[in-house]
Amino acid sequence: MRTRRALTGVLAAAVAGTLVLAACGKSDGSGGSDASGTVTADGSSTVGPLTSVAAELFRQQAPNVNVTVGTSGSGGGFEKFCRDETDISDASRPIKDVEIEACKKNSVRYTKLVVANDALTVVVNKSNSFAKCLTTGQLKKIWEPGSKINNWNQVDSKFPNLPLELFGPGTDSGTFDYFTDEINGEEGASRTDYTPSEDDNVLVQGVAGSAGGLGYFGYTYFEENPGKLNAVEINGGSGCVAPSPETSRDGTYTPLSRPLFIYPSINRLSSNPSLRQFLDYYVDNNAQIAKDAQYIPLSDKQRSELKTAYADALKEAGVSSSPAVG
Repeated sequence: MRTRRALTGVLAAAVAGTLVLAACGKSDGSGGSDASGTVTADGSSTVGPLTSVAAELFRQQAPNVNVTVGTSGSGGGFEKFCRDETDISDASRPIKDVEIEACKKNSVRYTKLVVANDALTVVVNKSNSFAKCLTTGQLKKIWEPGSKINNWNQVDSKFPNLPLELFGPGTDSGTFDYFTDEINGEEGASRTDYTPSEDDNVLVQGVAGSAGGLGYFGYTYFEENPGKLNAVEINGGSGCVAPSPETSRDGTYTPLSRPLFIYPSINRLSSNPSLRQFLDYYVDNNAQIAKDAQYIPLSDKQRSELKTAYADALKEAGVSSSPAVG
């Protein structure tokens, strides 16, 4: 779910763009396309809100196309996708070998599209004025399997005697996979005595409600809640760097900068015109969608690569870009 601030921006953009959108494609006389159909997406709770905003904006042009977006986590999304149950799998990490094999088993072909950037953000309670910067070593000390760190003064002797309460994504989350790989050195390796949730809003509320709270999730959820949380600067070996659109794109926010993906089904690109229409819109309007959804947009180079990758997917599917999308 998006915050009221983000949704307000989406609606404003949709109203402002009505005349432009009405000029695109075949009209039913009401300023939108007469196309109808269904598009199903599921997967990452980090990427889900971006796809949801794309769906909201697209709906202004094609009100009869129903785009549904689930957030069962990157792993849960790929399970459904590789059973050929969805059109798009949202993912905050690349598809795994075991998932590739599952897709092959069910003859599900796909392509990988980078649709935004992320600065995976470590957050603490708003009242926390001491943990302004943490090293990757300290994060590992906190989160590694078997860790017994349960007080902030165990992280750094200069920190106060304050119980440490941890919040993080569940094991189906691509954010969990990415964080554990980069910080603990092995994907999925993590202490288990923390409060997990696939809903990042639950993690926000958990850290915001605990003076000693610490958690991690995608940058957009911090950006929506700056009054409740403090973002921790990360020292990956070259000094403390804060998460931001700039440090994510230029690679200085290391090692927690990452791309965000959608995986459309090649099979369904061939058989579902509504999917092509939605993806045409998603790709062609990617910069505006990322802006309205408050995500870190692609660089010019990444945007060019996105368009090339999508064009290649259409060729593989044996179809062309839909004329119903401007």
